[in-house]
Amino acid sequence: MLLLLAAGAAAAAPLVVGSKRFTESYILGEIVRQALEQAGVPAEHREGLGNTGILEQALAAGQVDVYPEYTGTIVREILKREGQPSLEELNRWLQPLGLKAALPLGFNNTYALALREDQASRLGLSRLSDLARLPAGALKLGLSHEFLARADGWPALRKAYGLALEAGTGLDHGLAYEALRGGQVDVIDVYSTDAKIGRYGLRVLRDDRGFFPGYEAVFLMRSGVSDAALAGLARLQGRIDEATMIALNAQVELDGRSFAEAARGFVESGGATSGADAKA
Repeated sequence: MLLLLAAGAAAAAPLVVGSKRFTESYILGEIVRQALEQAGVPAEHREGLGNTGILEQALAAGQVDVYPEYTGTIVREILKREGQPSLEELNRWLQPLGLKAALPLGFNNTYALALREDQASRLGLSRLSDLARLPAGALKLGLSHEFLARADGWPALRKAYGLALEAGTGLDHGLAYEALRGGQVDVIDVYSTDAKIGRYGLRVLRDDRGFFPGYEAVFLMRSGVSDAALAGLARLQGRIDEATMIALNAQVELDGRSFAEAARGFVESGGATSGADAKA
């Protein structure tokens, strides 16, 4: 009898969803929880557990079953490898760890360069390679300290594209958007799903030479996650493009909605959040 009761309790235990400590991860964690519950799979969301290393340990210990992650982070931070493997190859690498990555959401959150739409149109800039025809002082760059120092940041980008533009001194990422909006700088580095990209009417320059690593949003999970949970999450595959993620981030960071409210609007609409909302 005790064994039967224990088995029943284990079967009823909710699937545990984790998230990191930034807006996008909180929102995606809530979307996962709500999508699972909508599919009849009990779930709980443990918010803001920490960085990649902490979430990796939580998966290994069985304290978390699934959390939203990015392919580039999995490759570099968890697997300590390089390259941009296919999802199939990535899962071969993860298998010895008892993990798997699944159900790409449909967006890539990577570094990018952005400028005001009116200035981009006036100069005919749509790709990073377009910057190569500009002389050193044509645009004032406001790049973050981190981007100036990263191996996949400004020095390597400048060399890869043959740019004459000069970076100047570093700028705090939190101040960059206002500096760009106010005309103090012309180009800033951004994360491609930042909330203010759409709201401020910015043009993100296309990385036409594939310089930046891919950071495709996926679910990283323990290999033993149930088929019922996978079926509940499958409805999210390919349903969140970059414009939609920008809009969801903006609902929280700019409009003051809670993570749960932003997620609920997306889940209850069947994933129909309009990317146009990012510019509303």
